[in-house]
Amino acid sequence: METIQEKLSHLNKLVANGNLLDAFELYYDDAVVMQENETEPTVGKSANRKREEEFLANIVEFRDASVLQTAVNGNTSFAIWKFDYTHKDWGIRNYQQVSVQHWSNGKIVKEQFYYGS
Repeated sequence: METIQEKLSHLNKLVANGNLLDAFELYYDDAVVMQENETEPTVGKSANRKREEEFLANIVEFRDASVLQTAVNGNTSFAIWKFDYTHKDWGIRNYQQVSVQHWSNGKIVKEQFYYGS
């Protein structure tokens, strides 16, 4: 059985290599709740998959996604990411983001992203 740290490491490698949707399918629960900063959460794997697909479809140029640091405490994991890309509507985006994942039965059931505007 893989630990949360091992799963997080694999998930992060998938995302960093441009396989975000593969990571999503593998590690996210069907009832996952995802939230960007303090916006309304998106509930359910299907709704979140659609949101991720729309985001990816609007990436004009992808330059970097790299993990700067991770930590695990019980059933909660944290990752600090550095992103650099150009979005169709938002322009050039170069920022750091903290992702906090809550795990249950080997899947992420809640994830919240924290970043500056």
